[in-house]
Amino acid sequence: MFRIRRVFDGVLPRDARTVEQVQALLRERFPGVEEKEIRQIPAMLRDPLHHRFRAVLFVAESADKLAGFALMLHVPDVGFCWLDYVAAQPGSAGRGVGAALYDRVREEARFLGGIGLFFESLPADPEFCMDASLRKENRARLRFYERFGVRIVANTKYETPLIDEPAPCPPHLLFDPYTAKKPLGRKDAQQVVRAILERKYGGRCPEGYVDMVADSFRDDPVRLAEPRYATPAPPPAAQVSPQIALTVNDRHEIHHVRERGYVESPARIDAILKKIEPSGLFERLRVQGYPLRHVTAVHDPGMVGYFRAVCARLGEKEAVYPYVFPIRNQARPPRELPRRAGYYVIDTFTPLSRNAFLAARGAVNCALTAADSLLDGQRLAYALVRPPGHHAERRAFGGFCYLNSTAVAANHLSEFGKVAVLDVDYHHGNGTQDIFYERADVLTISIHGHPNGAYPYFSGFASERGEGQGRGFNMNLPLPDGVDGEAYRTVLAKALKRLARFGPRFLVIALGLDTAKGDPTGTWRLTPTDFEKNGRMLGRLCLPTLVVQEGGYRTSSLGPNALAFFRGLSEGTRERTRNMECAE
Repeated sequence: MFRIRRVFDGVLPRDARTVEQVQALLRERFPGVEEKEIRQIPAMLRDPLHHRFRAVLFVAESADKLAGFALMLHVPDVGFCWLDYVAAQPGSAGRGVGAALYDRVREEARFLGGIGLFFESLPADPEFCMDASLRKENRARLRFYERFGVRIVANTKYETPLIDEPAPCPPHLLFDPYTAKKPLGRKDAQQVVRAILERKYGGRCPEGYVDMVADSFRDDPVRLAEPRYATPAPPPAAQVSPQIALTVNDRHEIHHVRERGYVESPARIDAILKKIEPSGLFERLRVQGYPLRHVTAVHDPGMVGYFRAVCARLGEKEAVYPYVFPIRNQARPPRELPRRAGYYVIDTFTPLSRNAFLAARGAVNCALTAADSLLDGQRLAYALVRPPGHHAERRAFGGFCYLNSTAVAANHLSEFGKVAVLDVDYHHGNGTQDIFYERADVLTISIHGHPNGAYPYFSGFASERGEGQGRGFNMNLPLPDGVDGEAYRTVLAKALKRLARFGPRFLVIALGLDTAKGDPTGTWRLTPTDFEKNGRMLGRLCLPTLVVQEGGYRTSSLGPNALAFFRGLSEGTRERTRNMECAE
């Protein structure tokens, strides 16, 4: 089994190693390629404007080993895609690596739109290739492409050798008609040929060569040769590969407070899953286990130890509700564990149960697994978890939250670059703010109901801007009751401007769906259309983005709103990549 993913750049250590493997495989499989061209691949990925085309690199990996790669160039000013190389590791014949890579390239070319997908392949005809051994190998390549419906562009001088050679073997120009919305026109083909010959081959073309080849395209539409080496398969159905890595806390239901009116229920997760999984947008990952040090890096070890110990002592149907709050003497926590609950909690509706710690730990593991998928090259990841976490502070929990999964993941990612946390839950993310309040490497922004009337009531005011080195790196945007989608997006745009000035390497979104119309804990009126627009705005940031589920309690609307948000997030990201604006 292998997995195909896109490498956006070679900045992260994992991607840098992958690019080195791609370069090694390119040297091995295409010994005639100049070393200069191989070495410039990282720069092509990071700086498309300099090279006048944008490199799109897909890799097939099996157990973290490179099985193959495809390097495609997108030329947006002319409007076409060029498949530069596709290669599989020696000995991988029959595994389908090359076919899977080509399918992914074709899907991306269709998404990017324009004239279509072009590339070169060496000829198998004695008229163009005198070497019999080469012709056999070339025939196999042409057979491979013709099975996909790819056609050789005919009746032109594209096969004219660049220079006089004793045994020339100039390439055919190939066109994939299934990536185009209309037949290949003469003017379009001439533009494509000029762009490739001038940008890719540059000074190697003799004087007058480019004009000679371009002018040889006289058929309109351009003539395509009939297949000679294989019978084409039927046209492929349009498909979209999964865009979002998904982790689910599949043991969340062990934490279930069955009191009447307790809205943080297991049904929330099922409602979202049922709607989003059939969309094809998500690829579920196996959740990994992580050491507790990730949790104690953001939470007081005393609080974590207490939480773990008190839960372990409770019976299956027992629960501890805090009823003593020793705020006047924090140096003397109550000795007995049940009475000590108020020492670490900020409200009376976050009970401790036998499985609360285990469920919260599972949520943290989901968030960390999703965060690590970003480090592995994934662009978007979603940790669908409960219990939520953003109200859990460094040394206190509350608001249905026990361990702050969002903060744990953000802190983990901050080891690899600056992180922005955007909390879009209806309720202020007081826990995340508290944890990062004195740090300048993690920007925290929260858009929420004004604390004068919304939980947690004591924080979330605009005047809270951070302290010490973190001064200026916390931004609260409290809003009144009754906000609609348009008013919300005006404030979201303000938040995104601040975020852009910060220049983060990663974005972590604390996603609350309780901003929706009809949510029992909120007063705002956002609809699925609004969630889609909000997601699109965030996707256009084109940052490696982790979304962690927080609140949202109207079960009937959770699924449609979540799906709308992620459709927008995915489309926003892809729109931005289509316009060449995702360069580092």
